[in-house]
Parts: sequence; structure tokens; C-alpha cells
Amino acid sequence: MKEFWYWIEEFDKKLITTALESGATTLIVEDPAKVQEVKKLGLVKVVSPEGGDLKLGQDVVYVLIKGKEDEERAAKYPQNVKVIVETTDWTIIPLENLIAQREELYAVVKNEEEAKTAIKILEKGVKGIVLKTKDINTIKRVGKALEEEEEKLPLVVVKITRILPLGLGDRVCVDTTSILSRGEGMLVGNSSAGMFLVHAETEENPYVASRPFRVNAGAVHMYIRVPSGKTKYLCELSAGDTVMVYDYKGNGRIVYVGRAKVERRPMLLVEGRYEGRKVSAILQNAETIRLTRPDGSPVSVVELKEGDEVLGYVEEAGRHFGIKVEETITEK
Repeated sequence: MKEFWYWIEEFDKKLITTALESGATTLIVEDPAKVQEVKKLGLVKVVSPEGGDLKLGQDVVYVLIKGKEDEERAAKYPQNVKVIVETTDWTIIPLENLIAQREELYAVVKNEEEAKTAIKILEKGVKGIVLKTKDINTIKRVGKALEEEEEKLPLVVVKITRILPLGLGDRVCVDTTSILSRGEGMLVGNSSAGMFLVHAETEENPYVASRPFRVNAGAVHMYIRVPSGKTKYLCELSAGDTVMVYDYKGNGRIVYVGRAKVERRPMLLVEGRYEGRKVSAILQNAETIRLTRPDGSPVSVVELKEGDEVLGYVEEAGRHFGIKVEETITEK
């Protein structure tokens, strides 16, 4: 997850609250006398020369890069120091060089285009961006850009090969603090090597109202994709955790878990194939649980048939505490 910092060059309550509402988690306050006033506006981390959570000039340093000497100075700070760099002409080369050397690197940006570039440089990108602007709309656009640029996955079309009703099992209903749209869902599967895009409960029917904040994700043992390319078991989720939501084009965004509800329900094994590779999941056997067709429309598991095509994601198997590893592994 890329961090969003906002640099307060002069105290303006409207600008600060807009930054917080747009997703900023850290504020840089140049005037120590304003630290407590800023903290009253929200639970947020503050960087300041005095009185903040992090000390500017010690825990966090700022380097204006005018030439190679400045770049080398930024690279020499201890790795536990957060380094903010600003380039006079916003050239990418210094950032490329520093990204290869530092983990705690932040780039000063002035608009959403610079923010999008900074978080994608060398694919890895900077750890976060520091926005300097006094324009409210720019703050909002940068916040939206960071949310939209979290991750892009190449989803694949999986052909259903098997549908098998099972007995009772424990399933996890993931309620988020966000409203999900038609065509969005979560990637889950019996194996991290193959996952289905389980659609959010955005659809109404005669018996149940829509719950667009919810994904009825499936059995407790299954993997779910979370930020930074990692996975968790569904049974591990709890309020405050972050999970990934993807649309049918593979665009991912981070959402927060408001509640993870485990209940005993009749279950259904769904299997499919993509280029000879198996994708499988155990989902609740109910009309409101839906997979996602290639055009983004939802299809209920009770209407699913062999030969139907739905969206999924495949990768090489192998996870250790949710982190992808290269090893020989067979999952059935």
C-alpha cells in the first residue's frame, strides 16, 4: 500500500481536512506551534521539527536534489530513516537510482500525474508520496489516483468443469467499510495458484436486499488476496484488516474489513480450468453467492453449469505465511 503524506506549508483547516478525507495518513507540519491544532482534526501521524510523532530532521529527512551530490547524500542516510526527496525539475532518473537503494523513500509531488509516475517507477515505486499543493481539487485527485493505482492483475477466463454440492461447512462473509460496484469482487480459492473472482452482493432479488459492502467469500480454509501481493486464510480476517477488491478488468483497490462473519451453511465445490490449470473454491450454496462473467456481470452459483465461463486468476503455487515463494508444491 503506497502511503499518502500531505505537506502543510501554512495552516489551512479546509486543506488539511480535505487531505485527511482523501486518504492522507501522515501530515508534515513545519510550524511546531500548530502540531496540537492539527492533531485535533483527526487521528493522524504528524511529522514536525518538535512535538510530532516523528521528528523532521531526525526520523524523517528532506533532501532537495539539484545534482548528483544531493542524490548521493540522500542514499547515505541509515535505512531506518525516512527520506523525502524533491527534484527541482521532477526528473525520474534520481528517483530510479534511489529506489534501487532505499526502502523508506518518499517523493514530493505537485499533482496526480507526478503521483502516478512516482508509485510506478521501476515497477516497485517509492514507498509513498508527499503532496505539496494548496489546491483542494488536486488533493482530491491525488487521493483518488492512489486508490485506483493500487494493483492491476491479468484476470483470466476460467471454464467451469465441476459443480458438487457438499454438506455443511463454515463460511466467511466479509463486510467492508466501502461500497462495491457491479463487476467488483474478491479473489478467493482453495489454492493460491488459482482463484475465482467472487462478486460482491450488489444485486437485489425478491427475497434479499442488496448488500454492496459485502462479499460472501467462502469456506474458512480458503485463501483471499490482500495488499502487497500477499494472501490470508479467510478465517484470519477481522475488523480493521485490509483486503483487495478487483473489478472485472483486473483493477484492484484496498478496502477495510468492518466485520468478518463466520456461519455454518451448506457448501458447494466449484472447479474450473484455464489452459490445463485447475481453479477451485468452496462457496456457500445459495442464490446470493455469485461469480463474475468476463463482461463483469454476476452469475449465481446455483445457476452455474459446466462449460460456463467466469473470471479468475492463476499464478505459480507456493505460499509461506501468505508470502509467495518458489518451491515444489502440489495442492489438490
